[in-house]
Amino acid sequence: MRTIVATAFVSLDGVVEAPGGEPGYRNAGWTFKDIEFDPAAYALKGAEQEEATALLLGRVSYEAFSPVWPGMAEFPHYKVMPKYVVSTTLREEDLVSNWGETTILRSLDDVAALKETEGGPIIVNGSATLVRDLTDAGLVDRLNLLVFPVLLGAGKRLFSETDKEKQPLKLIESESYSNGIQKQIFEFVR
Repeated sequence: MRTIVATAFVSLDGVVEAPGGEPGYRNAGWTFKDIEFDPAAYALKGAEQEEATALLLGRVSYEAFSPVWPGMAEFPHYKVMPKYVVSTTLREEDLVSNWGETTILRSLDDVAALKETEGGPIIVNGSATLVRDLTDAGLVDRLNLLVFPVLLGAGKRLFSETDKEKQPLKLIESESYSNGIQKQIFEFVR
């Protein structure tokens, strides 16, 4: 069975929307505003690329990343690894041709079936709605979080407000950086 690792830049009040500057959110680019750059805080992103064997995205994140990431030197491993996009509306002809093998999954049942296959970890970048749905369905095994010292007030949240059973987590790694960012890596206790 493969593990699903959800990774996120998250504000202290749980917002994950538009950390890199994606349009349409009043605080877009909040990870770069008023927070001093410390390269050590972002080492996790390189480690995630090395560990992952597949990339799982929601449609909105796929549409934001696919025109940009294939040509970025910072993401060489993502270019060659298999990608899976969870969407009920995306069509095969909407997929970019320069980002390697990409498969469209139509449901969380398809994600659960993918998780049952042989292979290494599957990483989920961005994809706030997908991460909430995967978490609610009990399909996420680990959370890799970079928590930023900022309160955003409004925006898409990391977790849904669905009334569900308690989900215990185990903190397996943490680190604080000079700029106030905290790395928190949790495993779901099942």
